Amino acid sequence: MSSSSLSDAASLLHWYDRHRRDLPWRAPPGIPPDPYRVWLSEIMLQQTTAAAVVPYFARFIERFPSFAALAAVPEAEVLAAWAGLGYYARARNLHRTARIVAAQGLPRTPEALARLPGIGTYTAAAIAAIAFGVPVVPVDGNVVRVLARRHAITESLPGALALIHSAAQALAADPSVASRAGDFAQALFDLGATICRPAEPGCVLCPWTRACRARAAGIAASLPRKAPKPVRPHRYGAHFWLADDAGNVLLRRRPASGLLGGMTELPGTAWRSDPWPIAEALKAAPMKATWHPLGEVRHGFTHFTLSLSVFAAHVRHIRADGFLCPAAALADEALPSVMRKCVRLAEQASPGRARPGMLLP
Repeated sequence: MSSSSLSDAASLLHWYDRHRRDLPWRAPPGIPPDPYRVWLSEIMLQQTTAAAVVPYFARFIERFPSFAALAAVPEAEVLAAWAGLGYYARARNLHRTARIVAAQGLPRTPEALARLPGIGTYTAAAIAAIAFGVPVVPVDGNVVRVLARRHAITESLPGALALIHSAAQALAADPSVASRAGDFAQALFDLGATICRPAEPGCVLCPWTRACRARAAGIAASLPRKAPKPVRPHRYGAHFWLADDAGNVLLRRRPASGLLGGMTELPGTAWRSDPWPIAEALKAAPMKATWHPLGEVRHGFTHFTLSLSVFAAHVRHIRADGFLCPAAALADEALPSVMRKCVRLAEQASPGRARPGMLLP
């Protein structure tokens, strides 16, 4: 049978068998998938690209090779391994779920999976399809784009989602999906990531090129249409690099709940909508010292952008609230990306005090 006479699902699977991506969490053809690897990768891939996840996944799977291994360690150790990957509630939920699954087992249905911490509708469908062959079609950003173009859905998001989910359900009913649900889900992901790209879709290479209504109408690159994004507010803060003669740096732990909950940071001010004048910021310094301004760090969060002024001081002995960490061991701390930027700025501004291996990656 020629590829042109195959159903949408069958033609995509035919393409996938020749062009599938080689990813460390994917089982090779003919090998049953490891549910632990499937679950871990899907949590890591939430709001993160595959390219960014690959090195974290490799380190994580070596350190925590199973649900039981992950469940057995303190949360702080999980947060440290996750540091730099962002969206840290994922790491806390990952640990909570590991403890539940280590005791009760991993559910197999989307409905039961969605009751676990950190697993929403999409992630539950992806795990069920890939790990257990449940005939569902997970709808992530890649799949939204592919199906919006395949069916020329011109309504703006999020209003278009109902039509996109209906198209996904129609695909799930295809017999080809029922027999290869995991491969089909991953084929859709690969199609969106490698061919049906956001700005420059590679339509001539697409297995659905003849059936794609958006390509026929010449509007593929403009879909899916999105409502204008609101302007993100900007916040300001100041943080302090305090080092001592023994080579220690003062750190503190953020509250367990809320933004960056449970992560490690340099002491600092609150983050607010008005800039901090230097004199006011220094009132929040962890102890009296000769403080030097090092510059500014900028960072973007989902709902706001942030500018942080960084100050540094060196004292003989640190006497302040928090805890001391050897500067050479900072890479092992659960420092979120914004704090790693602050640390890099401080280390680069003090080359005479830096030690080999001290600079964070």
